[in-house]
This record gives sequence, C-alpha cells and structure tokens, in this order.
Amino acid sequence: MNVFDSPAPAASPDDDPSFLRGIAERVVVDAVDNLRVLPRPWEQRTAHTAVLPGVATKTSPTDVVTAADTALEALVRARLAELRPGDQVVGEERGGAESARGVTWLVDPIDGTVNFLYGLPWYAVSLAATRDGVSLAGVVAEPASGRMWSAARGGGATCDGQPLAATDVTDVAMTLLGTGFSYSARRRARQASFIGGLLPRVRDVRRSGSSALDVCAVAAGWLDAYVEHGTHWWDWAASALIAEEAGAVVRVPERLGHPAADDGLGPDTLLVAAPGVATSLTALMRELGAATV
Repeated sequence: MNVFDSPAPAASPDDDPSFLRGIAERVVVDAVDNLRVLPRPWEQRTAHTAVLPGVATKTSPTDVVTAADTALEALVRARLAELRPGDQVVGEERGGAESARGVTWLVDPIDGTVNFLYGLPWYAVSLAATRDGVSLAGVVAEPASGRMWSAARGGGATCDGQPLAATDVTDVAMTLLGTGFSYSARRRARQASFIGGLLPRVRDVRRSGSSALDVCAVAAGWLDAYVEHGTHWWDWAASALIAEEAGAVVRVPERLGHPAADDGLGPDTLLVAAPGVATSLTALMRELGAATV
C-alpha cells in the first residue's frame, strides 16, 4: 500500500537524501525568516472591509493566494537556483515540470493560506526534494510556533531534532482522524458526507486547515490518521515522507506517470495512518465509498 516502498534510483553524492535534507532545511529557514517581515493580512483587515490588499483568488472565491505566497515561492526558487543550479522546481503558485532525470523540488510556500489570511497559526512552509517521483528529503516548518519537521529517506524523521514515531493504536474506534476539504462546493458536500460516515466509527475528527501540518501530526503521534481527497503533489511531497519515516503507512494520490494504489479508495485519496489501523481504516473507507468522493 505504501507507494514509497521501492528504493529511490541511484544518485550522485550531491543527491544523497541527507545532503538534500540539509539544503531543504536551509532554504525553509530562510523562507520563514522572510515571512516574518512580510505584511500580515490579518493586521490589514478593518471592520469595514473584507477585501485585503495583496490577496487574490484562484479556483474559487474561497481559494486564496496572498502576496506572501508568491513572494515566498520566488525566494525559495531563488535560493534553490543558488544552492542547486540545474534542478527543477515545481511550486503551487508558479507551477513547473518534473525533471526527467535529476532532482525536482516541490514547494508549497504557505500551506494553509486561509489560516494565514485570518491570522490563525496553523500554516506551514513545505519543501521536498524528489527524484523520479520519489521523495528523498522533506521539511515542513510552522512559522507561528517555530517548529520544524524534517526527514531524509532512510534517515528517519524529526521535529526540532527529536525523533518522531507514529502511534501504536490498533482499534479504528480509538483513532483520532484528521481531514481537509476541497475548495469546490460540490466536492465539499461529498467530502462532508463521507466524513459524516466515518465520524461515528472513529474516536473523533480534527481539521487544522493545513494538510502538511496534519500529516506531520500523524508522524508526531498527535493524530492517528489523516485522509483527504484532492490534494496536490506539493501539498504532501514533504509531509508524507516525514510520516513514512516516522513509521506511518502512506498512500498517496495518482499523478502523471505515477498511478495510485489499486485499493478501491479512488485515484486522488491521500491516506496517512498509524500502521496498526491502516488496513482496517482502508477497508472502512472503501465501505463508505471513498472512491466516489
């Protein structure tokens, strides 16, 4: 079920996962430092307007992008061009193409942009190094708390230097489940119905508004599992590796050239779960029609 089980392709010493992890940590620290001096949307809000300067929309009126998103992605791209010239970069705001041979970096400059817009602390900077579709290193930072999650393939996962481990829960009924929702109103309705079916069968459900932080919470043992439909590669490229290196079972969505697992959950389902409940949770999700969400 874990699409990361196959070994990463042979790489040069400069493509060693531990080396790439160090690069990612440096770049993310720079991005977080830069974010602290950028305008904060919630401080520009007044009682008389809901329209904020430097805020635009993308796929729907609720799918926002701030000036900070675009500024941070530009900074990350510039730093990677200095430190890793020749590598490809794919970002949420400016897109990009995966490298056919070398390393591709996946950047989500602010995961949880709506939280950032409102001044809620649950947003993150996410950066991953991949090769042939396999995540080699990943870093997720939470600027508001200062926490940094980090992993290298085969090198374990940490939060602020402390090793991470998924929980040992074995009963789905005792599973604290994280989730997220689409920006599409129609899909949100289907997702709500699906989660409504899960809610009586698990301990409880949480939603922070940042999939990267929720997946890292599974790695840290703060959640037992996370499920969401419709996430993008940059949403989970770093956090899914962190969770996998912490012992969680990871099932990622389909993307070009990389099909999803044939498990009846549908092509765009992200599932990250403690190993003791991964199989039973998959069966329950299949029973509740995950493939049709």
